[in-house]
Amino acid sequence: MSGDGRPDRRSSWQALASHAESMRSVHLRDLFDDTGDRFAHFSRHTAGLTLDLSKQRWQPETLSLLLDLARDADVPGAIGRLLNGERVNLSEGRPALHTALRLPEQASLLVEGEDVVPAVHRSLARMEAMVDKLHAGQWRGATGHAIQDVVNLGVGGSDLGPLMVTQALADYRPPEAERIRVHFASTMDGSQLADYLARFQPETTLFVLSSKSFTTIDTLTNARTARDWLFSRLVGNGDGVKRDLIMRQHFIGVSASPDKMNEWGIDPTNQLEFWEWVGGRYSLWGAIGLPIALITGMANFRSLLAGAHAMDCHFREAPLADNLPVLLALAGIWNVNFLDIRAHSILPYDGRLAYFSSYLEQLEMESNGKSVTHDGDVVNYSTCPVLWGQVGPNAQHAFYQLLHQGTQAVACDFIAPLKRYDDVTDPATREHLIDQHRLTLANCFAQSRVLMLGDDAIDDRVERPSYKRYRGNQPSTTVLLDRLTPETLGALIALYEHKVFVQATIWDINPFDQWGVELGKQIAGDTERVLVSGQGVESMDDSSRGLIQALWAAESSVPADEPKKET
Repeated sequence: MSGDGRPDRRSSWQALASHAESMRSVHLRDLFDDTGDRFAHFSRHTAGLTLDLSKQRWQPETLSLLLDLARDADVPGAIGRLLNGERVNLSEGRPALHTALRLPEQASLLVEGEDVVPAVHRSLARMEAMVDKLHAGQWRGATGHAIQDVVNLGVGGSDLGPLMVTQALADYRPPEAERIRVHFASTMDGSQLADYLARFQPETTLFVLSSKSFTTIDTLTNARTARDWLFSRLVGNGDGVKRDLIMRQHFIGVSASPDKMNEWGIDPTNQLEFWEWVGGRYSLWGAIGLPIALITGMANFRSLLAGAHAMDCHFREAPLADNLPVLLALAGIWNVNFLDIRAHSILPYDGRLAYFSSYLEQLEMESNGKSVTHDGDVVNYSTCPVLWGQVGPNAQHAFYQLLHQGTQAVACDFIAPLKRYDDVTDPATREHLIDQHRLTLANCFAQSRVLMLGDDAIDDRVERPSYKRYRGNQPSTTVLLDRLTPETLGALIALYEHKVFVQATIWDINPFDQWGVELGKQIAGDTERVLVSGQGVESMDDSSRGLIQALWAAESSVPADEPKKET
């Protein structure tokens, strides 16, 4: 490294800042006019993915300078430390080994003297036994009826990852999985769960409690409601059902805290364990992925792991200049830190990827939404941009107006599979659906073209009033999947995981902790105690006091302008 360790003081950072001044007035249309082979120069393909970065506002010189910055930040060494199981999560003093969850069974990875791979595959085997039992109709509820509905109770990574993947791979549901319906409940207010409890039969419903710490209030609140629902329906109805039998037949626990699962009453035979070195938002690759395996089957779940592992191998082995996660990360660094583009939209052009934007919102903003370096210094440069997105064809009728004619620059990622519907058996239906997919891709390609060129995308030379003008020059990336399969989805997710890590390495921040989330949990617990006891409200700020008193007034039907008296 050069400089004193702070990224913005490195000579490579300063060289990029100087270069950016010369690039600010350069339009993407000029970059394409100047270079006829931008796609060949700025696109790469691996693991069933094509990454096109040619519509970024950069030149070959820009990329060369960014690669210098990556080397100064020791990105190659950081990749090795991550994948080798070193303690890259410095604030919590542990590795971040989600990549170990997708290592093949014959692999070996020693972490502080212990090979973690056998334990990973024992957990997968235990999960597979549960999946097979449920698929075969052999998992019976307390009254002897086969389980039909499985409700995953989780939040954050214990919900978003499995929810996203099950939606994306719904086409891969094998026949044996048809007898099981999988549902997700994450909201603390109980609205999702209440809907399920009104429709499902307790005799045939199984709940999966997914929580790394097994202390997450959102999940445990829903779990207590589910447990009370089962007890009220199945105990004392004349069939001799006991509470311990209900707990054994209607609950599975997934956590890194077996002791807490035991305390809550989860039978040890129904516990799936993962490890403290797996971050919640990186955990779908292991036991948290149980809902994925229930919907897609274990064979497809293992293919998902294999696709991610293929990207891991590429990440480790490919030179920086050909490394897809590194290149994707450097494009983001260029936009955020040197072009001052602090908004990023994720736009999948496939309805199966409807939850991918939400998944990346957590992955990126919880990981890199940091403002303090590893050494505890407050940063004076931007880190993670604000992410949002939606399925592209729908977003075109929602917020694309801002992208095309708004006042704020936004970087966009367009994501789409090249092939779809060619396996539909009915010829007439297949032809129509392939036409629809071609139309979807036409929209995907057209939108990135208009964002790039603006009015110049239309070759009619017609003078337009200002309100019909498109300025263009909005950078975008396109990620094309050969087709959406378990393997390419695994590679796609791993691509973005590693992108986040590379950016964190360059920014000198920790992408594997989330202390801001922890503070929110603590204050919420303190506030709940005030709401229940009435004690301590006087020490709170005026706004919080007013809100609490409004709640008390509503609960007691006291007019809102009369504060509730202390008890």
